[in-house]
Amino acid sequence: MLDELDKELERRGHRFARYADDCTVYVRSERAGERAMASVERFLAGRLKLAINKAKSAVAPPHERKFLGFSFTGGTTPKRRIAPQAVARFKERVRASTMRTRGASLDQIAKELSRYLIGWRGYFGFCETPSVLRRLDEWIRRRLRSLVWKQWKRGKTRFAELRRRGVERNLAAQTAGSAYGPWRLSHSPALTIALPNKLFRQIELVSLATAQIA
Repeated sequence: MLDELDKELERRGHRFARYADDCTVYVRSERAGERAMASVERFLAGRLKLAINKAKSAVAPPHERKFLGFSFTGGTTPKRRIAPQAVARFKERVRASTMRTRGASLDQIAKELSRYLIGWRGYFGFCETPSVLRRLDEWIRRRLRSLVWKQWKRGKTRFAELRRRGVERNLAAQTAGSAYGPWRLSHSPALTIALPNKLFRQIELVSLATAQIA
């Protein structure tokens, strides 16, 4: 039904992207954007008898808007980035998959999580800001280290597990008796030694930043 809108925007020489009824038009200035918005609204109402959803529509710099989960960085050479809302939804999903109350093993959680990560990477890996993907990889590993620390529960168990995994005695004792919470300790030297990146590669946790496991 909106093929006519595509043809009209092409006729006017606009750069645009449309998916179903979600459309974004790129122009050079805010003033040009106001003109384009008004003329597109008139075209839709007059030719196609459709109304724009004004609550979801706006004239704004590209970095302030999102389209299908993507946005742009600011500056003179914008890059395609993952919209902050999409990153927030991603983290909510990962948090739900890495809750302590699930009672699943690290291997099980990594396998389930990896299925989601493969699909998410297949879509959002198209971004031009790989540093965001690297930071999310680091954040996921911290979530998993935090989860394991909670599963070990008691100081005695924590000390024994740290020692078994190669952590020096004094550091293991200090960490096992620490008053800091799991998230703070997930970035500690002891847990980085006990649960290194190599371990996550061994259990085949998928990496967002590369086409390989983490």
